[in-house]
Amino acid sequence: MTSAAFHVQQARHHLETGNAAQALADAEQGLAAHPRDHALHLVAAQGLMALGRFAEAATRLEGLTAATPETGEPWMRLGACRLHLGDTAGAVAALERGLAWAPESFIARLQLAEGLQGLGRTDDALVHFFRAVTSAQAKGRWLNEQTTAPDLRDRVRQAMAIIDAGRHALFFETIAPLIEQYGTADLQRVVQALEGYLGLRPAESPDPRQKPTFFHVPDLQPAPYFDRALFPWYAALEHAADAIRAELQQVLSARAGLQPFLDFSGGARKGDFLESTQDPDAAAWDAYFFYRHGEVFADHLAACPATAAALAQVPLTRIEGHAPEVLFSLLSPGTVIKPHHGVTNSRVVTHLPLIVPPDCALEVGGVEHAWTEGRCVTFDDTFLHAAWNRSDRLRVVMILDTWHPRLSEVEVRALKRLVETIGDFNARAGVA
Repeated sequence: MTSAAFHVQQARHHLETGNAAQALADAEQGLAAHPRDHALHLVAAQGLMALGRFAEAATRLEGLTAATPETGEPWMRLGACRLHLGDTAGAVAALERGLAWAPESFIARLQLAEGLQGLGRTDDALVHFFRAVTSAQAKGRWLNEQTTAPDLRDRVRQAMAIIDAGRHALFFETIAPLIEQYGTADLQRVVQALEGYLGLRPAESPDPRQKPTFFHVPDLQPAPYFDRALFPWYAALEHAADAIRAELQQVLSARAGLQPFLDFSGGARKGDFLESTQDPDAAAWDAYFFYRHGEVFADHLAACPATAAALAQVPLTRIEGHAPEVLFSLLSPGTVIKPHHGVTNSRVVTHLPLIVPPDCALEVGGVEHAWTEGRCVTFDDTFLHAAWNRSDRLRVVMILDTWHPRLSEVEVRALKRLVETIGDFNARAGVA
């Protein structure tokens, strides 16, 4: 008896060469001997679809999804069949089931977006159009005509047009009430920043050293470091430095709550960010967070009451799901943080140095700064910056972020709304 796998292979070969009738015949011949083989049922359904026999294919796929409900492809094929049959609601339901098991299937996601658009669910459709295109482009597809299959080109162009119009409307609607209340002139920089983010205007800084990876606000007088006079809250924070350092020593003694600052779950490697002047394996950048991505670490604040009281006097950046970011930053002996750029110049980064051995420094925009314990320094981390601890002892600074000091109150309100809206949209679309 010929194996089921042989018949599947033969059928797929004929599908790839455009002989759908022979592919279906191969699959049916295999099913005569192996009637319960799921792969044969799937390839038979593909043959029926290629022949335009969508009702028969849908019936076969409905049986297959009942037998294998946790497999993505049968659901997605069923969704495609239902679209051809005019059952848009049924197609959307099937595609959603399939994509739950195969979320990176960008063609199925494009079909889902088209189905949602047809049902009038335009907000949901926009999210899935965006995710379909970004997923495809991450794999080198849909970048241009050469990387887009001919039968998909018009659909991908339409998807991109919907994305451009939809994101523009969504994000500008977020700040429209403030523009109406305060006028365009007061929010010109925010409007220009959003236009740059959407690719409607250049988003480049006049200083080539400054390259935000996410969002650039123009005309903020770019400079690597900021004058102390711009931060009247320095005095209280520096006055509390000894008490903060004492609480840091308790944290270091207990070692509880420390975690790596960097997250490598997305496939990045430690060597991409850190190196060592001593043992490469010993390079380490650890953190004791008080806030991360806007989430409060209440137990850490409770364990460090003097630190918490000092932070309460600082005008921290507050953006739901994004900021503030406040931590004790621990750089192990010999560790070098490689040069990199931050995400946005709308906020600035302050270091309060707490434990600084010799031969430790920060470099921003090619300008080196040697930390002094208890003396704050604020810099724009969208400039290329690096840090190192070339000593044989631990270096610790407290890191916190605040809004750029040259932003007005209304600009801060607009940027907060805007970044939250962009973040929510990207999260729904599965985009980091």
